[in-house]
Order: sequence, then structure tokens, then C-alpha cells
Amino acid sequence: MMDFDYDAVVIGGAFSGAATALVLKRKHPAARVLIVEKAEEFDRKVGESTTELSSCYMTRILGLSNYLGHHHLAKQGLRMWFAQSADQRFDDCVEVGARYQARLPTFQVDRSTLDAHMLELAVQAGCDLARPAKVSGLELNVGAGQTITLATNGGERNVRARWVVDASGRAAVLPRKLGYFRPNLEHPINAVWARFRGVKDWDSYEWRERFPQYANACRTSRNWATNHLMGHGWWCWIIPLRGGDVSAGLVYDSRIFEFAPGANLGERLRSHLLQHPVGREIFGEAQVIEHDTHAFSALPYTSDKVCAQGWAVVGDAAGFLDPLYSPGLDFCSYTTYYVADLIARDLAGEDVTDAISYYNEQYPITYRLWFETLYKDKYFYMGDAELMSAALLLDVGSYFVGLVAPVYRDPERAFLHLPFEGKAGRIFAGMMKFYNRRLVALAKRKLAAGTYGARNSGWRELYDGFVPDARVRKLIQKGLRRWARAELRNLFLRVPPATQGAPEQAAVRAPVAQSKACGV
Repeated sequence: MMDFDYDAVVIGGAFSGAATALVLKRKHPAARVLIVEKAEEFDRKVGESTTELSSCYMTRILGLSNYLGHHHLAKQGLRMWFAQSADQRFDDCVEVGARYQARLPTFQVDRSTLDAHMLELAVQAGCDLARPAKVSGLELNVGAGQTITLATNGGERNVRARWVVDASGRAAVLPRKLGYFRPNLEHPINAVWARFRGVKDWDSYEWRERFPQYANACRTSRNWATNHLMGHGWWCWIIPLRGGDVSAGLVYDSRIFEFAPGANLGERLRSHLLQHPVGREIFGEAQVIEHDTHAFSALPYTSDKVCAQGWAVVGDAAGFLDPLYSPGLDFCSYTTYYVADLIARDLAGEDVTDAISYYNEQYPITYRLWFETLYKDKYFYMGDAELMSAALLLDVGSYFVGLVAPVYRDPERAFLHLPFEGKAGRIFAGMMKFYNRRLVALAKRKLAAGTYGARNSGWRELYDGFVPDARVRKLIQKGLRRWARAELRNLFLRVPPATQGAPEQAAVRAPVAQSKACGV
């Protein structure tokens, strides 16, 4: 019998690593687990909102309801704002979002704080922690144990373990080492984000005095929502954080939009926010918090293989898609729970060969279909209120039917089945891919005809809210009707002959921000 120092070594102590270790200890209390964390303090992540699915994992599986309620903010859904031009009046911009309080718990989280709390819980559960420590060497022996070399302040030491779990985030230690790391070149998006002070309150008395119709239209707090400023080829998030700071970021498709140059990254971001009429109102007096600006290029990536006997990859180390709709923690939820369960079963003496095969086969399918159904070429139409509002209703409605409802019925079972599983999953994905492709085609026709964003003024869509039961059909039906109207208008569009066949090369009536004149 082999002699191991640990049953599992987890590389990375942030949310995914700590969650994997914590769930493993709960499922197999005798497991000897070491968490290796290189940073003395955690830093910021892209996006700081949870979804209904990841919130279910945090509250029902991890048991964080009390902590999240006391240390983070309750989120009031998502809200999108569209405009035609920078000089448009705030109250003439299109607003799409919920009228009432969110029906299911979601949160605006400070990820560095959440990561620290999760790591503390894992240590309290009996996990060992090496921090600060860096993995300087890694020898994988499938089925025969793994050797991990750790570099700490006290020097280097070797650790033998049955399993090694890569939860290193974008570092993706194992996928890069083993040659499985793949950038998603079909989705060339980049992100810039920062923390701000002095951001205006969406629900203030001043705004009620200035915009009474706006104030009376909504029954919930806009300030606690994740607000989105939408443009052709880009979008911005605005997320309130406990203590008064606000996280704001720009995500853009480099095929369509070019971020304005400048020496100071934070001021470039603030300048972009001020180009949108809503951003100008909100950030007019805001200041970027010094030394708290971040940027990533080539955001999306994946791993061709995520598991073998003795090693597994979870969370952002396995892949990342797009911050829109906050899917990052959803992927963390599925992968951490599945891998923790897999290792617990292996330590209990079960044969996990089929479970390893399932994870390797299904994860790439899940990643690919999630990308193709929600994100592929979406940045072409996200600045058009008519098209994007249809997509929002269909996207979120499908999400509630296919994923949210199952996890709330039986979370322990649902988180062991990755999305788009089986024949039913493929059929569902096929329907979603179809309407996304059609919306992209409609956007390109509008661009060619010069009508892109023509309806980005003078209306507001406030729906009752999404729930994981039959009532969600009403919102899906509303999205279908809006899509159908867009298709009908498309029949009467006149496209200039010079742009026929190459609408993306046409002059763009780009709402708010200047898009690239070519190479759209």
C-alpha cells in the first residue's frame, strides 16, 4: 500500500479550491486535505455578482446564507440600459429589468472577502493550509500518486498525494502543463474594471425629484441590481459593494469595438462610462480608487481534458466564458461539487472510472454549448435594445427552465449533472443557438440598413421577475413575441446595394460609443 502525505492537495485557496476542499471534507471527513495558496491576500476577480444557480450552491450546499446576508449585499436582479447617442436625456434611455424584488436569493459579493471566508471554513473543517506557497514542481503518476513540490518561505518540500486538484484560476496550472489549455479564439473579448467612490445613488431623493416617472415605475431598488450599460460590441457592469464602493467594468469584443487609448487605465474606463447618458449621470462625480484598476485580454479559454485518475481541474482553471450573466461561479459550483464527490467516492473505495470519463466527456460539451447558445457573436446585437431585450428574456427564461428549477428541486443531485447533458440537452441547446444566430443576422442587417439602435429611446420594459416554475413561460413568450416583431421589421428593411452581402463592413450607427469602421 502506497504511503501518502495527503489524500488530496488543492492548488489554489480561493472560492473554487476552498469549496472543493470543504465539500470533500464533509462527504469524507477522514480525508487528509492540503490547500496550497500562493497569495498572502486575495485580489479582485472579474465580476462580483452571483446568479440564482450559484446562490443555490452557496446557500443550500455550502451553507453560507447567514454569512452572505450579513457581509454582502442582496442583489435585485439585472438591469440593462440602452441609448442612441451620448447627448440623449437620461429619462429617454431604454431600461429593461425587473419591476419587483428578486424572487430567489442572489448577492453582490466582494470576491476577495468571500474567498477569504471560504478558505477559513475549509481550514476549520480540518484542511491543512500552506500559505504563502507556490507549486514549483509537479509530477503526475496516473493511479500511482502525485508528487507536488512546494516553495515556501522556509524552502522547498515535496508532498505525496493520491489526488491533486487544480483550482488555480486563470493560471490553469495543470491544463497548461499537460497541453490541454485552449484559448477561445472565436470570442475575442477583453475586460477592464475598477472600484469607484462617489457614485450616485440610483434611488436617491434627488433623482426622484428630477425623474419622477422613472422613480415611480419601479417597485424595487435599482441601486442593488447589477446595472448594465449596453453598446455595439461592448457592455459595462455597475455593481454596488458593501461599504459604499462600486465595481464597474467594461467588456468588449475587439472585432467590433476599440477601447480609447490613454495613459491612465482607470481614467480611460471612467471616460468610457461617461459617454453613455446613464453612465454620465451615475459617474459624473465619481473617482477611481487608486491602485484598484485591473485588465485582462483574451478572457475566454477552456481545457480539452479536465480529469484523470489522480488529478482534476475545477472552476476557472478549467475554463472561462464571459462575465455577462455571471456564469463564472455557476461553472465553479458544478465543477467543485462534482470533483469533491468523485474524490470522496474514490477514497471510500468505489470505482470512479465512469465518473472520470463522464467529467472529461461532458465538460467540453457543456462549455461549447454554453458558449454557442449565449455568447457566440452576441456582441454584434447587444447594443440594440429591441434585439438584446428579446435575448435577455429568452436567455434567462431558458436558464430558469433548464438549470435553476432542477437545482432548487434537488441540489445534491442536480450539481452532479453538468448542463446540456444527453439528448434533451442537445435539443434545448439547438433551439437556443437558433434564436441567437437569428438575432446576430438581424443585427447585421440593421447595421447595413443604418437602423441599428433606432428603437433605443422612449420606452421601458419592467417585467415581474423570473421564477423557477411554470410562470416563467410568460416571460419566454414575451421574448418570442419581441423576436418575431424584429423578424417582421427585417422583411421591410432596405439595405443599400453597396453593403449587400457584407453588412458588417457598412457604416455603423453605433449607439453611444464609436465602433470600428471596419473589421466588425
